[in-house]
Amino acid sequence: MESLIHLYKIGRGPSSSHTMGPIAALETFISKCPDANYYEITLYGSLALTGEGHLTNVALLDVLNEHNLNGDIVFNYDLFGLTHPNTLKITAFDEDKMEITSSTYFSIGGGNIIEDGIELNPLEDDVYPFENFEHIKQYCRDRKLSLVDVVNKFEGEYINEYLSLIYQTMKQSIERGLNTSGYLPGRLQLQRKAATLYNAPKCKESSLETKRRLIFACAYAVAEENASGGEVVTAPTCGSAGILPAVLLHEQLSNNFSDEQIVDALKVAGLIGVTVKQNGSISGAEAGCQAECGVACAMAAAALAYLNDLSLDEIEYAAEVALEHHLGLTCDPVGGYVQIPCIERNAVCATRAFDAVLIARHLTSNRRVSLDDIIATMYATGQDMNPHYRETSLGGMAKVIKV
Repeated sequence: MESLIHLYKIGRGPSSSHTMGPIAALETFISKCPDANYYEITLYGSLALTGEGHLTNVALLDVLNEHNLNGDIVFNYDLFGLTHPNTLKITAFDEDKMEITSSTYFSIGGGNIIEDGIELNPLEDDVYPFENFEHIKQYCRDRKLSLVDVVNKFEGEYINEYLSLIYQTMKQSIERGLNTSGYLPGRLQLQRKAATLYNAPKCKESSLETKRRLIFACAYAVAEENASGGEVVTAPTCGSAGILPAVLLHEQLSNNFSDEQIVDALKVAGLIGVTVKQNGSISGAEAGCQAECGVACAMAAAALAYLNDLSLDEIEYAAEVALEHHLGLTCDPVGGYVQIPCIERNAVCATRAFDAVLIARHLTSNRRVSLDDIIATMYATGQDMNPHYRETSLGGMAKVIKV
């Protein structure tokens, strides 16, 4: 399984698969063919259907402008015959408009890309010698290790420094979101709500309502920053980037956890995320929002369970419960924007992580379903899902709500 460095990435919203991935693909292509006179970038499938709302074309044109290069974006809306629903082809031309070369890329979620069947990773090999979560658990039991110990063993010293940067970036995105008002970009004219939630009067609220409102506010803050094209952390994706930071920051402020303890919680959450990537998907275009917000909720539940000193089995059960009850969740962004239902969904999913931990604390001994079972179920469900409900904006809310 791959390093947590490939799961947690700092990048530009509003979508890891629709902005970060295509940006990485174009940068890679330009490095191979820097002297072309003109570049044509054709977006296929989900990249085309929701490209405008996800600012894919804007991001790609920005890259060309940064390199002082000429090029255009072409949208191909055909869903049929694609190897992957997030496909882009980049072609280079000389000054006589003759084709020099071309490459096809798949944006597979979390900002990761594949070219010619090979994932373009800065690391040569997978870090973890595990196939699934059951293997991780058995390794821990055989050696009397915790999940944090496993990450430290296989990632090395650098992971602490890297995850410290990740958490600082998460907190910064929350702070910016809580201190920004106005409207989100695009045709929906959706007003930012994070500051309103955060500053709401508390006089008539119970302590539970106050707690949940503050979690909502933090999740909204990151999701609104993401929707504006701001800097966020994929956790595991941009579209689900608000869930884990909201849970972690709330726990830190409520229980005085140190940054070092939060970094360890990120390690536990990360192992859940890379296990899903290995055996399922974190791409909304491939498996619906269950693969984005559902997985983010599972990661947050695992981190929260760790911070609450739950056992290895309880951590697994918390993650399993969180993912299981997002099975079948569709990805149907209205107008192709990562705004409706995405921002509100981040807030709701953040609170669901707390519910999953509460269930795990009391019911783990009676469970019948493993995390690996639910990951396999989630992926199979995503493959069976009608493409209209997998980040194409052709069904669900995107079809009912006109913009």
